[in-house]
Amino acid sequence: MNNSGGSVVNGGISFWYADDGLPARREPLTGDASADVVIVGGGYTGLWTAYYLKKAAPFLRITVLEQKFCGYGASGRNGGWLYNGIAGRDRYAKLHGHEAAARLQRAMNDTVDEVVRVVGDEGIEADVHKGGVLEVARTPAQLARLKAFHAGELAFGEKDRELYGARETAERIRVADAVGSTWTPHGARVHPVKLVKGLAAAVEALGVTVHESTPVTEIRPKHAVTPYGTVRAPYVLRCTEGFTASLKGQRRTWLPMNSSMIATEPLTAAQWESVGWDGRETLGDMAHAYMYAQRTADGRIALGGRGVPYRFGSRTDNDGRTQAATVEALRTILVDFFPALAGVRVEHAWSGVLGVPRDWCATVTLDRSSGLGWAGGYVGSGVATANLAARTLSDLVQQDSGQGGRTELTDLPWVGHKVRRWEPEPLRWLGVQGMYATYRAADRRERETHGAGSSRLARAADWVAGRH
Repeated sequence: MNNSGGSVVNGGISFWYADDGLPARREPLTGDASADVVIVGGGYTGLWTAYYLKKAAPFLRITVLEQKFCGYGASGRNGGWLYNGIAGRDRYAKLHGHEAAARLQRAMNDTVDEVVRVVGDEGIEADVHKGGVLEVARTPAQLARLKAFHAGELAFGEKDRELYGARETAERIRVADAVGSTWTPHGARVHPVKLVKGLAAAVEALGVTVHESTPVTEIRPKHAVTPYGTVRAPYVLRCTEGFTASLKGQRRTWLPMNSSMIATEPLTAAQWESVGWDGRETLGDMAHAYMYAQRTADGRIALGGRGVPYRFGSRTDNDGRTQAATVEALRTILVDFFPALAGVRVEHAWSGVLGVPRDWCATVTLDRSSGLGWAGGYVGSGVATANLAARTLSDLVQQDSGQGGRTELTDLPWVGHKVRRWEPEPLRWLGVQGMYATYRAADRRERETHGAGSSRLARAADWVAGRH
């Protein structure tokens, strides 16, 4: 691996924890207990749900159960994209009509500002910079997809999105071979760990009980079962995202998709001059096997993409360690985008899992007959979507318990959405491996041929994935 003379810290949960430090563990559950609401999972979804429920109904006894520590999963490993993308919007438009999906999109647009507001109100120092989201095209086929994507966003009511040509793109960021881009103001860079730590502290300050080092092995009506005791509550809310498969009976509910990241050493002023990126937008591209990146508050580039996309049997990693070939592949993307950074060292690499439903649609559900609820399936867009899902889940609990009525959020089209389970192994593993191999082959073909249309290989992969 060419890393310009430096070794890479591989794993250790994530660079974000290396930067901000691992938290002290909260006390585990010590026996049977009761609550009004028990939330399984101490990531963004679980903590935001506890936050909004406790704010709306301070009298509620709320307990959060977390198997490791708050933010151990995707909430502490993601790319720090607080943005308005949501998984499944086009499918919801087909199922419920264009206006219903447009309402969901407007809610997501507003969610970015809602998170920024709460972070400010609670005094959470999360390195937030609202520079928007810039997505670039680097081939004719990518440019065609970008223009179609831009038009689609406008059709769903995003009136403040902008489309740029090659020159305008270069004025914002100097990505090699960029032929166009689209920008939305509905996005911000965040430090994921600072956000989740601050949110956990805010939730505890409101009076929510948080037990860490407490794995939940089974969820059933009115019961969250752990090795240390069972918490009984009228409402049990599953907020486990990519770790859902570890629960009894949930192995095929959501697929734990693996995503990997690298973080560079801090860039010099001259290096940043070669790159541009003064607006500190979060950065993505229009490849089928896409990348995502941010300019961190301390002057690094944190960049991610799919490495080994899925582990057989829905297994998840322990400490974020990723394969050397994946680290090198991500470094290649970095230098391909910014050739002037060929000598920059990669200092940290890590991986994590995100939740993928079989139809790639994020959902929020509360089963009124059993009191079981869940939210997730964000397919990599969870930093902001978790907040909207949590507010929606909070409203559903209040509605069911008689503390509130229908709201704009409880009427959104993702509420109560049902989807079939993933195939059993080895079909699940073969399908995901084949899908991403095909996406990468499609990207290579588009680069080599310079054709204006998307590769047929990508359409075949979409069909296998269930994204058509």
